[in-house]
Amino acid sequence: MKDNQTEVESRSTDDRLKVRGNKGGKKTKDPNKPKKPPSPFFVFLDDFRKEFNLANPDNKSVASVGKAAGKKWKSMTEEDKAPFVAKAKSKKTEYAATMQQYNMELANGTKTTGDDEKQEEKADD
Repeated sequence: MKDNQTEVESRSTDDRLKVRGNKGGKKTKDPNKPKKPPSPFFVFLDDFRKEFNLANPDNKSVASVGKAAGKKWKSMTEEDKAPFVAKAKSKKTEYAATMQQYNMELANGTKTTGDDEKQEEKADD
């Protein structure tokens, strides 16, 4: 440290950035956590994508499928959308049940995040 510099000033720029940028890091995702249910539009999109690809077999653009699906979804009436809304609602209730089961397992300690990976690693040894 030089005579006129404080401790912070005497550090190199890299050291100061390391200290400043270390704010907790990224949380790891639990591979056992259930996926969120799709919205009614995405339930519709699954069916629409199949029809669109049959009608346009030479189309390779994902964006064009999405644009066409969005245009059709906006033009549909509530009665046309009802089956997709019902499917999405049923998937949402299934998700709620599986999440409740998942949370109970975590609370009881029977399953922790990444248990499957740890067991597989031990089995490989």
